Amino acid sequence: MRRFSVCCISSRVSRTYRKQKHPQLLCLIFILGYSSGDTMENLNEDNAFGNSEIGNGRLSGSSRSGATNILLNHDFSRGLHSWHPNCCEGYVVSANSGGQGEVSLKSGSNNAVVTKRNECWQGLEQDITGRISLVSPYMVSACVGVSGPLQGSADVLATLKLEYQDSATSYLFIGRTSVIKDRWEKLEGTFSLSTMPERVAFYLEGPAPGLDLLIQSVAITSSGPCEYNSTSIRCVSEEDDNIILNPKFEDDLTNWSTRGCKIVLHDSMADGKIVPLSGKFFASATERTQSWNGIQQEITGRVKRKLAYEVTAVVRIYGNNVSSSDIRATLWVQALDLREQYISIANVQATDKDWVQLQGKFLLNGSPSRVVIYLEGPPPGTDILLNSLVVKHADKTHPSTPPVIENPAFGVNIVENSNLGDGTKIWFPLGNCTLSVGTGSPHILPPMARDSLGPHEPLSGRYILVTNRTQNWMGPAMMMTEKLKLFLTYQVAAWVRVGSGASGPQNVNVVLSVDNQWVNGGQADVSNDTWHEIGGSFRIEKQPSKVMVYIQGPAPGIDLMVAGLHIFPVDRQARFRHLKRQTDKIRKRDVVLKFSGLDSSSLSGTIVKVRQTRNAFPIGSCINRTNIDNEDFVDFFAKHFNWAVFGNELKWYWTEPQQGNFNYKDADEMLDLCQKHNIETRGHCIFWEVEGTVQQWIKSLNKNDLMTAVQNRLTGLLRRYKGKFRHYDVNNEMLHGSFYQDRLGKDIWANMFKMASQLDPSATLFVNDYHVEDGCDARSSPEKYIEHILELQEQGAPVGGIGIQAHIDSPVGPILCSALDKLGILGLPIWFTELDVSSVNEYVRADDLEVMLREGFAHPAIDGIMLWGFWELFMSRDNSHLVNAEGDINEAGNRCLALKQEWLSHTQGHIDDQGEFNFRGFHGTYVVEIVTLSKKVSKTFVVDKGDSPLVVSIDL
Repeated sequence: MRRFSVCCISSRVSRTYRKQKHPQLLCLIFILGYSSGDTMENLNEDNAFGNSEIGNGRLSGSSRSGATNILLNHDFSRGLHSWHPNCCEGYVVSANSGGQGEVSLKSGSNNAVVTKRNECWQGLEQDITGRISLVSPYMVSACVGVSGPLQGSADVLATLKLEYQDSATSYLFIGRTSVIKDRWEKLEGTFSLSTMPERVAFYLEGPAPGLDLLIQSVAITSSGPCEYNSTSIRCVSEEDDNIILNPKFEDDLTNWSTRGCKIVLHDSMADGKIVPLSGKFFASATERTQSWNGIQQEITGRVKRKLAYEVTAVVRIYGNNVSSSDIRATLWVQALDLREQYISIANVQATDKDWVQLQGKFLLNGSPSRVVIYLEGPPPGTDILLNSLVVKHADKTHPSTPPVIENPAFGVNIVENSNLGDGTKIWFPLGNCTLSVGTGSPHILPPMARDSLGPHEPLSGRYILVTNRTQNWMGPAMMMTEKLKLFLTYQVAAWVRVGSGASGPQNVNVVLSVDNQWVNGGQADVSNDTWHEIGGSFRIEKQPSKVMVYIQGPAPGIDLMVAGLHIFPVDRQARFRHLKRQTDKIRKRDVVLKFSGLDSSSLSGTIVKVRQTRNAFPIGSCINRTNIDNEDFVDFFAKHFNWAVFGNELKWYWTEPQQGNFNYKDADEMLDLCQKHNIETRGHCIFWEVEGTVQQWIKSLNKNDLMTAVQNRLTGLLRRYKGKFRHYDVNNEMLHGSFYQDRLGKDIWANMFKMASQLDPSATLFVNDYHVEDGCDARSSPEKYIEHILELQEQGAPVGGIGIQAHIDSPVGPILCSALDKLGILGLPIWFTELDVSSVNEYVRADDLEVMLREGFAHPAIDGIMLWGFWELFMSRDNSHLVNAEGDINEAGNRCLALKQEWLSHTQGHIDDQGEFNFRGFHGTYVVEIVTLSKKVSKTFVVDKGDSPLVVSIDL
């Protein structure tokens, strides 16, 4: 046994690094721990670190994975050679010499003991300067223990010490693992550096003063095989096991902790009525006084950034006379600068009767200092029971295949006896109402159906009359289970009217009951004086056992009339051909390149190559603060989008969650990123009218204080960002909420616009709402939206733009176009502000997205399109992403990029005898290259909007 001692000859740098952010580092630090139930022998057998030697200037040796270990004397076979205790003492002991304290040693192994520790940071250090490369990811792995007067557990930490020339030393936290007596624990993680310090030292530290730190072996290796694609390099660990320690409580409650409550281990409860679904034990989070109380485990270092993880838990509830409640899995993440984030992973409706499975996914964009997963949700007093928890690297999602639809029969009405030539045959009353046939309904198809179907036979003029209605849902119904094909998009169209006696417009709704699940086929507010068109769409993606269509809606006692119901599959490809022609008319302009400076003899040999580098049409996306920590996300975003909108970071509940407690840091950082990449930004949103989105402190204000708060919000936000946001959504979703209007009066909406305009005259002020374009919400029909905008303008509101959110399902071109035509009469620019589509099949999702992009691009009233995100796990809806969680572009993403390429004009040819070159191209930025016999010249020009040809003079 050899002893080594090192004196401190300089003062220790303050350990405040845990509260500092070091932007010069791009580091990924993780610890993968074994259960504290693993003995030293088990760890040795499972992790055979390779030898490490220096020879001929090159590092050789291997770890279990075959990667090079950059640490010297990693297993202490040469004592403490290359290692240095930090202001303490160290020595090496072998198993053959009798062990160290209570921890058993495996025969033949050597173990470092770090003793006489007076500070928690004192430990064992090795200089690794010159043995690491920039950007390369490295895996850290160590087998550690503690000895001494230990009560409970102690933390062992891995740290990097980074010394920069002419700047302060910084410390990079690698991770921690908890160690108890008689156990060895495994500490593991990865890191990478984006800038190279003058000196890099790796060391282990952490237990309380007076405790000895034990180290059996350490390795720092290249971290596994790399997967390459066209946009990024991603290093993936070979390990695919559960990163949760003691996941089934076989080692008591080791590695588990409480979140504001108590946890208890059980083999049964409730007199044996509750037993584990699997294994021998389960845990209960009990004595919960808040909904966020629950059971948790820290997984710091065991999760890698930019990898998708799948979470599966077996849970139930117990007590407090609650038979059913949500249980949520949540991730708490603390960044290196101590910024906190809560990530919702999944939720499930749990009961007190049976165990249920909770499943979800998450991904970390940045490099966290701490990560904790926990369960929460039920009301106070209700126990959360957990039988098992699995968190592992998610399997790759297999790409979809295009759905095969035989004989789609586009345009064929699947509603039998639609013209009622056989009376009410096939139809039946839903409920105790009465069906009969009347005459006098329109003979022409509803306009949206007419746009889809083209020339068509006139309608019969007969309608179904529904009387004796005693419930809103009563109306005519028909079974059509066998008539629907999966993955086909169906359009719905009908004429509807209501009888006399109604106190106002009545909501009428075409509904499909698909295995007793409600599917919206279209809605309209209908008065009793005329026939109204109702239109919508739907799609079924799982094979149903029973499908019924019915029409419902008016108040009890009000008669309902239905005529000419059509349900038919739409031919999207035929529509696309029409849209391409329309696009060429409104998004292109004739261009004349007029050349001078060449004699006539040079013209014939001159070649002109025209290439468009940027389309002027705005296509942008929503981003979130955490996204910008992921360089793969940023690369895709900056390459393919020219506008941005912030998902939450500009909303009032984000910038001022508690009164007077402001957070503009997130928005500032996102705005800096956009400005760096020349990306324009929309401000979403100043206010949000839906009460459920309003923070509690605002709800508690009296009228005068609320008005003051509204004024302060406007002043604080718009003065801070004056001139930086091109648009503002002033008050989001006024057609669906009235929080501020109810408390501050009818004028408040217009006054919000007036104040915003005064504070930032350069910004275009938008209204913004949802379900305007799809026919499925009568509250926000185009007619209601137009009425709303006109009322604001009459009150002096400077409304400058119309926002259509476009969270849409099964879009149909003529329905969308009809809404845009109606809104277009106001003469205001219209934007799709939050576009997303959803389908489990990537090809159907791609078709939906293509519908929306082509319709928007082809309509003269649309001035821009914003996607509501594009990256999996960072979307408001499932199955709506264009890029999978780990960076793979799916079919929907490929379709989007293909359209962006289609909307760039490229051409080439020769200058004509008049010294001109003519073409028709999309609006945007171009480069023209002229190649003559003697020289090559390049010029840049811009094609803007205009009806007459654009003449560009180029002097050669």
